Amino acid sequence: MAARRALHFVFKVGNRFQTARFYRDVLGMKVLRHEEFEEGCKAACNGPYDGKWSKTMVGFGPEDDHFVAELTYNYGIGDYKLGNDFMGITLASSQAVSNARKLEWPLTEVAEGVFETEAPGGYKFYLQNRSLPQSDPVLKVTLAVSDLHKSLNYWCDLLGMKIYEKDEEKQRALLGYADNQCKLELQGVKGAVEHAAAFGRIAFSCPQKELPDLEDLMKRENQKILTPLVSLDTPGKATVQVVILADPDGHEICFVGDEAFRELSKVDPEGSKLLDNFQICRTEESTTDPYVTLTSVKKSHSFEKFQVCTTEERMADPYVTLTSTLCRSFSSFLHRLQMQVFFPAIN
Repeated sequence: MAARRALHFVFKVGNRFQTARFYRDVLGMKVLRHEEFEEGCKAACNGPYDGKWSKTMVGFGPEDDHFVAELTYNYGIGDYKLGNDFMGITLASSQAVSNARKLEWPLTEVAEGVFETEAPGGYKFYLQNRSLPQSDPVLKVTLAVSDLHKSLNYWCDLLGMKIYEKDEEKQRALLGYADNQCKLELQGVKGAVEHAAAFGRIAFSCPQKELPDLEDLMKRENQKILTPLVSLDTPGKATVQVVILADPDGHEICFVGDEAFRELSKVDPEGSKLLDNFQICRTEESTTDPYVTLTSVKKSHSFEKFQVCTTEERMADPYVTLTSTLCRSFSSFLHRLQMQVFFPAIN
């Protein structure tokens, strides 16, 4: 079997900008690329939604040799109910711990030198107060499983992962494709694994020629294939082929052709600027963010016709700018709208 790589984990996020602040300012990751899409992904990358959405890749370094996070934002969806399926990402970064303390981001020490924190939306991260020189700080992704033995048969026998650690008493196992890659930890839980609306997806790459064989293997073994082999287009970038699988507990797994993905995933130097300067956003996002700048106001009773933009720099500002008029909070402005108090037209 040719080399396979652990690539990223997909999170659904209800507020791109608060989430980006966590990944950039707390964890210390960088925006690697940002992409906007007018309609839902053919492989349901953005979940079961057909409308406009965006994808922001963040990580400690290029996707060629770092495990990163894919932040998927569906316009109009402000939050997602969590299940018990995703149990956390563990990373080693004393800088992240220091950043969290400086920003007064909530930290709970769960073991000596290990701190639990949450990204917006409730996704758990475990920060080890140490740093690894010249190595990807992201150590492992932990997923819940209802039957460890059955899951090991799937991930190892069918998907070819190596067992690095196994503890029958604690019902956990650590798997991976290579020593220098992010690992997958399977943790046994009592009862069923519940995915709820926030369910994520873990992605790996393999040589493109292996994708049809992988799909055929899953068919022979009567395993679930969520999306048969399909080509995905990204405007102005490489087209990739993917097949989407589901393990015995329903965890979504993406395998993508490695060659094209390396082209698609090249770092975009303008990625962070694209995210920050993406000025016209749907109203639904603004209603989940208390810090909003109105760029234009139309005299209409329909709030959906107001155009708003949000930037991370303004998120720490306790006042909201409405042209030259300062409102104390976005909620107070909403109250004014409800009271049908409208400001003069803006040139």
